[in-house]
Amino acid sequence: MARKIFKLLKNLFGLSTEILVQRKVRLRKNNVYLVRIPSQAGIEQILKALGIGEGGFAFTEEGIVKDLIVKDCCRRAYLRGAFLGGGSVNNPEGTYHLEIITDNLKHARDLAGLMQTFNLPAKVSPRKNWYVVYLKGSEQIVECLNHMGAHGAQLDFENARIYKDMRNQVNRLVNCETANLNKTVTAAVRQLEIIKYLVDTIGLDKLPKPLRETAELRLRHPDASLKELGELWDPPVGKSGVNHRMRKLERLAEKVRSRKENHGFIES
Repeated sequence: MARKIFKLLKNLFGLSTEILVQRKVRLRKNNVYLVRIPSQAGIEQILKALGIGEGGFAFTEEGIVKDLIVKDCCRRAYLRGAFLGGGSVNNPEGTYHLEIITDNLKHARDLAGLMQTFNLPAKVSPRKNWYVVYLKGSEQIVECLNHMGAHGAQLDFENARIYKDMRNQVNRLVNCETANLNKTVTAAVRQLEIIKYLVDTIGLDKLPKPLRETAELRLRHPDASLKELGELWDPPVGKSGVNHRMRKLERLAEKVRSRKENHGFIES
């Protein structure tokens, strides 16, 4: 960023500029780059172009100086500069969040309005002594990066988002398959218990042919789903047909159990 400012000052205003490097001594001991403009003719031109007044170098307007964002390219450049000065994007592996911070409420609202001219639904929220202009949607963040000309970051964000979406989709499918498998196993265990109860009480030979064949297939294929059981018939039977026969077996078992409890024996 320091190199970019250095080039812009030289190319646009022809000023002599210096880049100074300082090293922090607290917390993260990283380098801080300062762009210094020595006293020379033409500095006033920069201040005027940036909308900076003479009194203590304060901004002449609290919000965005309108002359700076007349053209579409100027709005994009301002947005890019605001982001470079106080913006950040969360790692898309987590929550989607892009923000730009400023210490002035009107500036924050103007910045949100500028973003909205690009159909970006930016919102403003206070945070301690700052105001945060933020986006939450992944598609809006991608669009914002594109408008700012951060195409490399845009591609990285897109790749991370696609990977995250694919991983979430795989997890959902695995969870769904696991739930279906658990449901199938639970149902099969219950069906086997019912059939074994009927074998021990009245015997399968007393059952109607469709129910007897259903019970025998379940005993031979304890892990099969209802659909798979139906495909073993000749001709095949649909899942609903197999389920209907299983329900009949269950009702029959309940009837036998009720008679046994009430009379202590099973009528043939």
